[in-house]
Amino acid sequence: MAQKDYKGLKQYLGLILLCVVLYIPGLTTLPPIDRDESRFAQASRQMLESGDFIRIRFQAKPRHKKPIGIYWLQAASAAVTGSPNQIWPYRIPSVLGALVAVLLTFVFGKNLFDRQTALFGAIVTASTLLLVVEAHQATTDAALLAAVVAAQGSLGTLYVRNRHGQTVGLGMALTFWTAQGIGILLKGPIVPLVSLLTILALLAVDRSAVHLRGLRLKLGIPLVVVLVSPWAIAITKATGGTFFGDAIRSDLLPKLISGHESHGFPPGYYVLVVALTFWPGSLFLWPALRKAIKLRSRIGERFCLAWIIPAWITFELIPTKLPHYILPLFPPLALVTARLILATTTEYWNLSRWSLARVGFILWIIVSLALAGAIVALPLYLNGRFEMITLWPACAGVLLLILPSWNLFRGALVEAAMGAILLEALMLAPTLHVVLPNVNELWLSRSVAKAAERYKGSPGDPNPVIAAAGYHEPSLVFLCGTKTKLVSVQEAALHLEQDPKGLVVVREKLDPAFHKALRNSVGSARLLEKMEGINYTKGKRITLYLYGNSP
Repeated sequence: MAQKDYKGLKQYLGLILLCVVLYIPGLTTLPPIDRDESRFAQASRQMLESGDFIRIRFQAKPRHKKPIGIYWLQAASAAVTGSPNQIWPYRIPSVLGALVAVLLTFVFGKNLFDRQTALFGAIVTASTLLLVVEAHQATTDAALLAAVVAAQGSLGTLYVRNRHGQTVGLGMALTFWTAQGIGILLKGPIVPLVSLLTILALLAVDRSAVHLRGLRLKLGIPLVVVLVSPWAIAITKATGGTFFGDAIRSDLLPKLISGHESHGFPPGYYVLVVALTFWPGSLFLWPALRKAIKLRSRIGERFCLAWIIPAWITFELIPTKLPHYILPLFPPLALVTARLILATTTEYWNLSRWSLARVGFILWIIVSLALAGAIVALPLYLNGRFEMITLWPACAGVLLLILPSWNLFRGALVEAAMGAILLEALMLAPTLHVVLPNVNELWLSRSVAKAAERYKGSPGDPNPVIAAAGYHEPSLVFLCGTKTKLVSVQEAALHLEQDPKGLVVVREKLDPAFHKALRNSVGSARLLEKMEGINYTKGKRITLYLYGNSP
């Protein structure tokens, strides 16, 4: 028994170590990313600055989009670390959310399958490119995934135990409903939606409500109300009832009706992007799904398919699509992928027999080449120089193509998968921690903030207040302070007149209009610095001018 416990402890520690290797590099060196991360982090910081932990604001503007959960987590993290003006504390909830999701995939995967499948499924989940990216951003999705896995894992455990006629205790029901409440506080209806679709799918295929036994609706629904209602009542009172109306009208309904904020794509979008987002596990994904469908009479496969298929179809039918929307389906996808990888036969992964295996392999090669090439090309394209550090991830990318492919063709799927994950870590660690942070042209807001630091006067003086015309990225507000003004050229000129120590950032195309406005106010301004880079949110190269008052 002691030996078994020791082995289990080693497996948990191994998963934690893998998450550390994948999620920590770049956490402190990557600047704030536009636009969602910077908005979330700035709104969380303003809670600390104002002491108002009920209302959500970006500067003076109410942010009536997402519930309060992630803001509380980020504000608490920044307060505990004592570094509210740096971005990394606001990312800690995402790292912890990703870690918890991985560990829960292992915990609950053992109930659906066996220990080895659960472990390998957790490893595949941890290594998916999308989760690695989300763990590095101060947004809701990694934390939301932890709530999804807690809810779905407890539901799956109830399903397995009920099917086997085993006694169902109170613990799984409490876990399920607590996860529902936390999920609602994080991102509204997503967790309840995924669980409801899973339950309906199981009802349809089983023609029985056996899996609902033990959910304890009479206890669970009041528990969710207790968790959610205090803030819901408080925000309704604080905003005069406008929060939920604005969230539904301006955020939820537009996503359901049309492609909101230029993110509209036709059905089939996630089928295409999963080759990238689920990478490197996407190498095995489609054959794994085929195998799961063939073996759908088994309890584990049946539950995973009920989790995956209806939710995937729903996400495909919603007009607004972003890559991370499908993240709640990655743990069951990883578990069925693990089943394929650990199979003693390559019947379902055979390039000569199955087109799904061939298509998956070709897409995986394309994605791997594109990622390795982009790591080398990005600094060369933007900075105009070759960075020696990029040779490390590039070489890892080349090996990632060669070694797993060689193992695949000799039928060693486990070695292929583990080699791909190890080489992925060797690719991503230097890329996230060194390569991307040093591509200065990507981080215009950081360049502006560093320039403002140079012109603040005495070392003990506060940074000058900046007014920005034509460059209104949220990262600028986070890096330069809540008092940063996102204004027109006329207001920028007036800012210099009203604040002799103030600075102005003007986009190049608005520079003539700014000088025209200056003639009606202070008369002239001194050009301090010129900064060039790319506004990656719009994919455009831009030039910014930093002005101060003439001496």
